[in-house]
Amino acid sequence: MSNPSSSYATLPPTTPPEEVDSLPSSSAGSSTSASPSEDEEMSDAEREWRESLQQLELLLTMVLVPYLGKYFGRKCAYWGWAKFMEWKYPVSIEVTSPGAFKGAGAVEAAASL
Repeated sequence: MSNPSSSYATLPPTTPPEEVDSLPSSSAGSSTSASPSEDEEMSDAEREWRESLQQLELLLTMVLVPYLGKYFGRKCAYWGWAKFMEWKYPVSIEVTSPGAFKGAGAVEAAASL
């Protein structure tokens, strides 16, 4: 069997650590002269803003979207079922006394408890 190190390609040397350490820590394009405490406050405010946006996104995706989908899904299903039943069984219903109709519905609802 051949030497395992001979089957690997040799990589060029990486940047020496002393050159990396000498790189500036802040961006050179920044022309404003803000004190370090203002920079920290800006970064804290920006971090809190991003966290707030994440919480809103979670609220939308975990709470509102499922409930709205459930509500509108049921509305659509009831509407579609009613249209299908009207097409399949064309029946005309006339309510002559709305009070009696509502009263009968209330009595039926109370009897089913």
